Amino acid sequence: MKDIIQSKNDLQIGFKAPNFKLQDVVTGNFFNLNDLKGSKGIVIMFLNNHCPYAKHVNEEIVRVANDYRVIGFGFAAISSSDISMYPEDSQQQMIEVAREEDYSFPYLFDKDLSVAKAYHVKETPDFLVFDKAMEMTYHGQLDDSRPQNNIPLSGTSLRRALDAILSNRPPLRNQKPSNANDI
Repeated sequence: MKDIIQSKNDLQIGFKAPNFKLQDVVTGNFFNLNDLKGSKGIVIMFLNNHCPYAKHVNEEIVRVANDYRVIGFGFAAISSSDISMYPEDSQQQMIEVAREEDYSFPYLFDKDLSVAKAYHVKETPDFLVFDKAMEMTYHGQLDDSRPQNNIPLSGTSLRRALDAILSNRPPLRNQKPSNANDI
């Protein structure tokens, strides 16, 4: 009998990536899932500007994206936020963060939160990895670093998930949640 590996939020490994069409706040271009995926798969990162946990990981997500984009992974960040409650998540503020942090990937705005709901995301930052068949292999944290714990950022959890795809290994068995704020 095949082991069923659960990610957080009870999503099963193999969950098919729902398509979407969202605008990149920096370029103004609209992207769908097929536009963003790489030959090996895609990392979809749910972020926002107001969350201290999401702010904490910015530097490392840029490093991970720069390391893995060149070997075939697409990357996209999505901000799903009610800007009436969190004005710092506005499109203008997203543009500023993307430029300040030197995002090498689109920063997409999910104004009505429909994409976050389709992906069962409830907190930020949240990382979902999909293989070339657009089946989820990972849903969880970047690494063990948190703003308050003094563990250096490394991207270890996300890097291991990507390396598993590259090495044709099964998905990680221990997938830790981000343990951050609700979006």
